[in-house]
Amino acid sequence: MDNKYFGYFISLIVFAIAGCSAEGGDPGYEYAPQMYHSVPYEPLTQITDKDAGEWLTSTDEEDHAEFYNSNPYNPYNMNERVPPAHTVRRTGNEVLPYRIHKDSLDYAARVLKNPLDSSAAMVEAGKELYAYYCQHCHGGAGQGDGLVGVVYKGVPAYNAGRVAELSGGHIFHVITHGKGRMGPHGSQIDIEDRWKIVEYVQTLQKP
Repeated sequence: MDNKYFGYFISLIVFAIAGCSAEGGDPGYEYAPQMYHSVPYEPLTQITDKDAGEWLTSTDEEDHAEFYNSNPYNPYNMNERVPPAHTVRRTGNEVLPYRIHKDSLDYAARVLKNPLDSSAAMVEAGKELYAYYCQHCHGGAGQGDGLVGVVYKGVPAYNAGRVAELSGGHIFHVITHGKGRMGPHGSQIDIEDRWKIVEYVQTLQKP
């Protein structure tokens, strides 16, 4: 190989090796270290020690080592915050997540029982939720005469025919997954509130 080209080749190798180094205490052994050590604040971690791990830079007082993960702009440097108002949680503290498949309505109707203790307070809470989520179709007294129900047509009265005999499990499953023209409400109403609505709807089933 020509000495001139050999020199270029050696220089290229030197520059390539030099490019593998990084500033500060990081020797540059990790490819894309930010993929290993997240720059965004991770909501489920809380590492407050700024000296945890290797230091990536050391020129600014706000710098920190690689594993530090706390938000200095939140109270107590917390990463997790209180969810926004009206956020629907996917799991409840009192009730397990709902796992029955949407096509298993008959099974749900047979096996599901309201896990909440029946009380006048729960009926009243269910009434408030019903007014918010259900009344526009089913009507205030459950006669299928809500403003939307009149337009849709075919919304049954709760206290008529077979509908009056539907179990709480059936009602809960339909609220969750929908049926016919009724869309699913599982993403809008958490599990505990669905059962409260069931409790109130069952009072409307009575003649």
